[in-house]
Amino acid sequence: MTAPLRAAMGMAACAASLWPAQAQTPTKTLDQVHKGLSMGALRHARLVQLPKGTILRAGKLSITAAQLDAEIKKAGPQAKVQLKGHEIVMLENLATRSLLVSEARQWSARSNPEAAKLAENQLIGEYLRARTASATATDAQMKAFYNANKDMFGGATYEMVADDLRAYLTQQKRQEAVDDHINGLGKRYAIEIDSAWAAAQARTVLNNPVDRARRSGKPALVDFGSKGCGPCDMLAPILEDLKKTYAGKCEVIVVQVREQPMLGSRYGIQSIPVQIFFDKNGNEVFRHTGFWPKERLVAKLAEMGIR
Repeated sequence: MTAPLRAAMGMAACAASLWPAQAQTPTKTLDQVHKGLSMGALRHARLVQLPKGTILRAGKLSITAAQLDAEIKKAGPQAKVQLKGHEIVMLENLATRSLLVSEARQWSARSNPEAAKLAENQLIGEYLRARTASATATDAQMKAFYNANKDMFGGATYEMVADDLRAYLTQQKRQEAVDDHINGLGKRYAIEIDSAWAAAQARTVLNNPVDRARRSGKPALVDFGSKGCGPCDMLAPILEDLKKTYAGKCEVIVVQVREQPMLGSRYGIQSIPVQIFFDKNGNEVFRHTGFWPKERLVAKLAEMGIR
């Protein structure tokens, strides 16, 4: 589950009865017009002109600018500062939560009536756990991960770490399944966002090194880390070297997440360091969590045709 969604779990949802997606006249989506403005369910939202004061609509769900401002005021002084000009993060939280609550209630009615008695946060949690319960790491995946990351295990054999590795990779796979389900909300429901409001958000939200690199027409390698983090500090000189090596061929960007928490949150960074690779069209093609030696980074760039 993304960091913004976890933050939103403690916030009041906009009560709504939601309609599934219906056939509509084709319009451009948020991601087509403002690539990267949303990393989750809203990326598939259609841009339309909504009634004055309304910024999002999905069936009977309607979120107004006044409702959004009220939720931001509840977030606390520090969060209010970070959200200034990045209100779409809160909008995505509210819309995602409402859609998930609706789905979870439908699931409960079909499969687990007792869950209907739970608070909304717990209901969503039970619903997502039920959807991802079958996700597990295979022996082949575990061995491949071990062989590719032997330096992480301090000389321990595969047999010595197999149980812990299975738990770690299974948790990772279930998290990926949760993220995929949440990001797919925009395909399962007809979500609309006011086009003028989205354009105003894009002018602020996308004015950062990562999103500028994604629009540069060149591939990009972005590292999310923090000074004082051991693996991040080990990567720092490697990334500086790559900047020089691939100048003019590939954008190499380093993001200090403690200094830019909203940017890290938008890109779903939950642990550091994380390296994300984008193609020349700005599409994410691969991400890796943890330290990666130079030869692995170079190999991945070569795989993308960057030499």
